[in-house]
Amino acid sequence: MKEKGKYKIVIADGYTLNPGDLDWKGIGQYGDVAYYDRTPAAEMIARCKDADIIITNKAPIDAGLFEQAERLKLVLVTATGYNIVDVAAAKRRGVTVCNVPDYGTASVAQHTFACILELANLVGANSQAVASGEWVASPDFAFSKGPLTELQGKTLGIIGLGRIGSQVARLAQAFDMRVLYHSRKPKPGANAEYVPLTELVTESDIVSLHCPLTKENTRFINRSLLQQMKRSAWLINTSRGALIEEHDLAEALKNGTIAHAALDVLSVEPPTNDNPLLTAPNCLITPHNAWLSLEARTRILRVTESNLSHFVRNAPINTV
Repeated sequence: MKEKGKYKIVIADGYTLNPGDLDWKGIGQYGDVAYYDRTPAAEMIARCKDADIIITNKAPIDAGLFEQAERLKLVLVTATGYNIVDVAAAKRRGVTVCNVPDYGTASVAQHTFACILELANLVGANSQAVASGEWVASPDFAFSKGPLTELQGKTLGIIGLGRIGSQVARLAQAFDMRVLYHSRKPKPGANAEYVPLTELVTESDIVSLHCPLTKENTRFINRSLLQQMKRSAWLINTSRGALIEEHDLAEALKNGTIAHAALDVLSVEPPTNDNPLLTAPNCLITPHNAWLSLEARTRILRVTESNLSHFVRNAPINTV
């Protein structure tokens, strides 16, 4: 193990985590830092081959990089998901990989309800209507760009009742909503009612996804499942874009199979111009920023610093 302050550290894609309102001093005390706002996959080996430590959010670390980076000892992922790292290759090389397992529960749950409330109250659409002069020109003292919805008494179905799903359930209960959930198995002490997936999608007025992406559930939100939902139902996804078969969802929105979708994630990010959801009707999309609050990003950086300091002391934490 090298002495503290002697490492070569590469921050491969630091801008999203820290666009300038945080600082890297806690990382810099451990060695020489090469910082990049963004690193394309094709440039990862060139930039990281001499690194002892790589810090990455979404910049991929594949088997080829592990083969080339002979000095590499530690990969710090500044996120919970670590699918951008070839963990099997890391193990073969004896490289430690650490993530940040819990940082955005409050922020992502809050964003989930921001999406729900926008669909319910059309605050953004109505504000834009006022700004464009529609209220000034209206013969009525009150109007709305669409029907408004009261959440009390509605049923929210949560797929995946981890930390974020549980927090969403608590927020829903504050609105006097009925809350159902489905996960691989019932959770003792859950703050919602467990039901099979089919019952959840058929009974829910709103379905919200909060499950990790696995081989088994990739694109499980497909035509068959969407057709089981209420025609008045809303689909919310602040989890992983690849949980949804995007062409099927776009078709369902176009055909009125379901009423609305609100998505913070897509299968490819940033999306390509031909993603069908970009032009789908009744589809609200935000640019994967549910996690982006200052508070959540501060927690990520502090946990990453802790992961590094524990590794230096030969007591690694949050390993994957």
